[in-house]
Amino acid sequence: MSLNAVTSGERVHIAFFGMRNAGKSSLVNAVTGQNLSVVSDVKGTTTDPVKKAMELLPLGPVVIIDTPGLDDDGQLGALRVQKAHQILEQTDLAVLVIDATVGASENDRSILAQLKERKLPFVIAFNKADLIEKRELSEEEALYVSAFTGEGISALKERLGAFVKKLEKTKVLVSDLLQARDVVILVTPIDESAPKGRLILPQQMVLRDILDSHACAIVCQDTELKHTLSKLAEKPKMVITDSQVFGRVSADTPDDILLTSFSVLMARYKGELAPLIQGANALKTLKDGDKVLISEGCTHHRQCNDIGTVKMPAWIENFSGTKLQFSFTSGNEYPEDLSEYALVVHCGGCMLNDAAMHHRIEKTADAGVPIINYGLAIAHMNGILERSLRPFK
Repeated sequence: MSLNAVTSGERVHIAFFGMRNAGKSSLVNAVTGQNLSVVSDVKGTTTDPVKKAMELLPLGPVVIIDTPGLDDDGQLGALRVQKAHQILEQTDLAVLVIDATVGASENDRSILAQLKERKLPFVIAFNKADLIEKRELSEEEALYVSAFTGEGISALKERLGAFVKKLEKTKVLVSDLLQARDVVILVTPIDESAPKGRLILPQQMVLRDILDSHACAIVCQDTELKHTLSKLAEKPKMVITDSQVFGRVSADTPDDILLTSFSVLMARYKGELAPLIQGANALKTLKDGDKVLISEGCTHHRQCNDIGTVKMPAWIENFSGTKLQFSFTSGNEYPEDLSEYALVVHCGGCMLNDAAMHHRIEKTADAGVPIINYGLAIAHMNGILERSLRPFK
């Protein structure tokens, strides 16, 4: 990824849905100006969702997603349809592609109802407009387009661009809590699980947000925090730490200095702080044999002392005084049925877009299962949850 690239979690996700042979893949290629998806006259050519992060004018940085046909049949076809519906969970903006020569099917109307239920912005594109003579726009937000001739493609991109503008984030990670020239200390431990030669994404994002607010950032490891604080002529406004060393950093940071973690900031940034805080109490009510799901939004090589699969289970069992059963998911994996779990512990979600993170939290709540993220869980287990939330009043 180039230094100027926008991470997928920060891009608007635009997904194309429709029946087989409606021309979804052809339309995706026409909109992007690239051969992003394989195109043929054979029904069901797109067998898995195809994703591409790109810069697309006038839309800006986006992720374009081409999905399998919603009318695919057979055992494999049913799995493909399931995959297509799962893409709804991470969609910010949908394009429903309908074959203009056939008209809207029951499956089209079903996906349209889901878009409305989820309150997702959408555009209906009647493709193959070059093959019909009579045009009657009876569908809301509909356009006639032709991936073959290029008709309506510019209008479709302009329509999508208008939606993207409305979806642009106005949220910030930490800059709203700072004033120009405030000093912030970022505690970033470098251990065996730290990526070689770089900072992890939440650390990069927070550092950039501090600089954008014209505040000053000092970066050190947890082992150097005490020394760093002693060298400052004035107390820093805030200390932001990696959650793994929350306990030690809290002990080394005077109580009159604000303290929080990158993970807590990410929960706030995604707009999910309140429901995740509510999951804290469940850590104390766990019983022997309870099942706990630990889920991460990214996929990475597991280290010998990995936080998700090693440290977090040990901390939770030690705090709750129980022996538990742990399950682990990563990337786009997230269970359909969550009813067997007593608690879900999720990462900060920096690689997931807001729609995906919100859906996971909502889905978990609908199952009656408490959910908390890494930073809030570690803060609670160290007895400093209230302190970690103090910066947000």
